[in-house]
Amino acid sequence: MKRFDELRDLVMSLEADFQKFYDKGNQAAGTRVRKGMQDLKNLAQDIRVQVQDMKNKA
Repeated sequence: MKRFDELRDLVMSLEADFQKFYDKGNQAAGTRVRKGMQDLKNLAQDIRVQVQDMKNKA
């Protein structure tokens, strides 16, 4: 569950940058959003692998 909490915290931390990019057109916020989404993808993949490993051990 710790990994899920990390995932949720990451998504929540991106909210302000999403608003700045989409509502105000702030290009720097768009860069931060892209970086955050890449981090999100990597974290999700790590969780997926961990779940698969636990499933295979059971």
